[in-house]
Amino acid sequence: MIGIVNYGIAGNIHSIKKAVERAGGNTLVINKPSDFSLVDKLIIPGVGSFKDGMQELENDNFINPIQEFSKPILGICLGMQIMADLGFEFGKTKGLGLISAEVKLILCDGKIPHVGFNKINVKNPNVLLDGVENEEFYFMHSYEMVNYTDITALTKYNNHSFVSAIHKGSIYGVQFHPEKSREAGIRLLSNFIKL
Repeated sequence: MIGIVNYGIAGNIHSIKKAVERAGGNTLVINKPSDFSLVDKLIIPGVGSFKDGMQELENDNFINPIQEFSKPILGICLGMQIMADLGFEFGKTKGLGLISAEVKLILCDGKIPHVGFNKINVKNPNVLLDGVENEEFYFMHSYEMVNYTDITALTKYNNHSFVSAIHKGSIYGVQFHPEKSREAGIRLLSNFIKL
């Protein structure tokens, strides 16, 4: 059973739910803290700002259950970013602290936000990225995770490399949106279901 964390405006859950089901998974939308005990894996989706996302999680009393969840977790876009220690969007906000990282504005010559399909360059292969190493995924973000220890893939945008996938123990994160990435995204979600 794949739990999808529903945290107000920040969790774009409908398309993720549909994509996970298409990839062969059963889903449970997590609406209250007690729901965490009913699932085998967790997806933290996310759109919007780091600050709003963390505020929503706090309002829903979801921070502790996520931090204490010992089974596989997949963070998507903002869901990956809020796994970091700190975010610098609209001031300084404490993240979930699952990954030793900070989330900062992308500084490059290209137009921000970075939107559209782009390739990932796998640096440390793992089960999640199996079979999608040469695929393009859909991105939409203005901020990037700065991390030096848990990088599994990088992506280039206007000669600027940023972290597009991370992995640490049972924690996985992708900066792109698998649910908007056609067959490659379904394959990645299927890999997560099979973990």
